[in-house]
Amino acid sequence: MSFQFRHAICNEVYKGWDFREACQSIRRAGYTGIEIAPFTLAEDPCTLTPGQRRECKAIMAEEGLEFVGLHWLMVSPAGLHVTTPEHSLRARSWAHIHDLIDLCADLGEGGVMIFGSPKQRTSVGGIGPAEATKHYVDGMTTSGYWAEQRGVTLLIEALPPADTDVVTSLDEAARWVEQIASPAVKTMFDSHNAIQETEPHAELVKRHFPLIRHVHVNELDGKHPGRGDYDFKPVLSELAARGYQGWISMEAFDFSFGAETIANESIRHMETQIATLAL
Repeated sequence: MSFQFRHAICNEVYKGWDFREACQSIRRAGYTGIEIAPFTLAEDPCTLTPGQRRECKAIMAEEGLEFVGLHWLMVSPAGLHVTTPEHSLRARSWAHIHDLIDLCADLGEGGVMIFGSPKQRTSVGGIGPAEATKHYVDGMTTSGYWAEQRGVTLLIEALPPADTDVVTSLDEAARWVEQIASPAVKTMFDSHNAIQETEPHAELVKRHFPLIRHVHVNELDGKHPGRGDYDFKPVLSELAARGYQGWISMEAFDFSFGAETIANESIRHMETQIATLAL
């Protein structure tokens, strides 16, 4: 009998859809969780009223989906940057993260917030990666206090050096998580973003499993699972062997195939990979 993973999908593939109709499509495909990019809800998602938040929460429940959490945290409103040497902008950007923590908590219990956002954390303004990383870690430390109060977990997402110069490997992400030492600050694994890792991905997952709270699946070129030749089985085997309780969440960067094709092909491919695991 294969391990029972929980499947979710990132909703930006459904950008432009009515929220309820997107939830219905996601559930029809077989997913039980939805991960939300805040910019799909509003230009400034933190301005959603209490009533709007309750409505989104109710729709997810009515359509049989669990709220997984938030990702693509810094896309909107435009102009935010969390590592800039400009103090006022940096403070405003971290205030946005604090507001998103509230949004995440309002949408569902136990949500995660995946902090990727390469453009909004890369070193700018004449400072180097070391100083930018210090600003990032300091901000995550402070945000972790509020996240813990609200029952939210912030995840430091390692991104490839081609995308950013702040936290560029899972080893580094894990090191900062350990330094921050907050129960509300952990890390995650994303197959696409691990493209420049020098070790086998399964080895990375094995080493850092105690700190991993979420998994994104996608092909190395950004297409959805099944449209490339990435072998998910080694990572899935490591997760299953350790009784992983988090979500396997599909995040694609190429939307050209259309939302429903992406959703259906992805989960079918992942189910096929899981069915072949030798457990």
